[in-house]
Amino acid sequence: MTASEKIWEKIEKGVFIIAEAGKNFIQTADDRLVEEYLKNAKELVDRAVWAGADAIKFQTHSVEDEQLNIEIVSPHFKGLDRYQWVRRNTLATPVNEFWRPLKDYCEQKGIVFFSTPMSRGAAMRLSEVGVPLWKIGSGDILDFVCMDYLRATDIPVIMSSGMSTLEEVRKGIDFLRAKNPRVALMHALSKYPGLPEEANLAVMQLFQESFPGVPIGFSENSVGIEPSLLAVALGATIIEKHFTLRRDLWGSDHKVSSTPEEFKELVAAIRKIENSSEEKDRWINYPNLSAVLGKKEKILQKDEAEFRPIFRKSLMAGMDLTAGTVLEPKMLYAMRPQKYAGGLPSEDYEEVLGKRIKIPLKKFDPITKMVLE
Repeated sequence: MTASEKIWEKIEKGVFIIAEAGKNFIQTADDRLVEEYLKNAKELVDRAVWAGADAIKFQTHSVEDEQLNIEIVSPHFKGLDRYQWVRRNTLATPVNEFWRPLKDYCEQKGIVFFSTPMSRGAAMRLSEVGVPLWKIGSGDILDFVCMDYLRATDIPVIMSSGMSTLEEVRKGIDFLRAKNPRVALMHALSKYPGLPEEANLAVMQLFQESFPGVPIGFSENSVGIEPSLLAVALGATIIEKHFTLRRDLWGSDHKVSSTPEEFKELVAAIRKIENSSEEKDRWINYPNLSAVLGKKEKILQKDEAEFRPIFRKSLMAGMDLTAGTVLEPKMLYAMRPQKYAGGLPSEDYEEVLGKRIKIPLKKFDPITKMVLE
């Protein structure tokens, strides 16, 4: 059985617990050497193993095809503008000096290593290293440029669903499953941090009804563990929670992350629910259950709406193109921020493929209806 098959079996038959380390190996406002970032990442691995996580997940960037050089700041992290932040992450994690040794270290420690590719270029970097699982972040569930690459691999895909409508979630799931049947879906709230009462876990039930045969999980951004435990009691087969060494470190996600001690408590409580029907019933009868359940409807929250113009993507020329060129996948990038990029939305990818352009385009020019024959 391959590593991917073992993971998928775990997702279908148990609860797969992910320590979301993300970019939490970056811990200072000033840049550091790659060696220090790798040391920090390995310490996160050690602590995730100690806490009992099944997997540790990072985030991989390729500024080239992800972020246009436009100054824009995300509401959840005002430490750097997005271009500089993505560029810093790209330079901090070279394949041979960071990702390969980090994967090897995870294998030595007996924990699953994988990472969220934030663009097709990032996915290609991870393919050089080898991963048993893909994760698509909430901002990228309509990045069909990257998703086309991911679904063509024989690797399971987990897709998050924050800052999205049910129609958009369905569009992303259908796109992936057209070529890859092993797709899981995570309920997520794109708010940093979220409150337990904002978890709206009834959306999990909506997903279970709307996407039969698709494993459903929960990605939590709040401080505390109760929503994740309730999610498991309600049938979640994947739990993902941000993970840090300390919440007072510098960076985008430390403040909404669990400490190793908190994560260890979470893992122990999840395993107890898995192995005890009485414990499961106790959580289903949680006194504040109705507040955490919310409504069985997938709506775009006000706080999530702030993120969409910044994190959604537009189609851009991935190279200089002459007039008359017929567009192929390699010629297209899907890039942020959609608010200022000017191209067609990234979910129009398949409609653009095979079309001829009327005018020459420079690399990073927007792909619009006006340039297509």
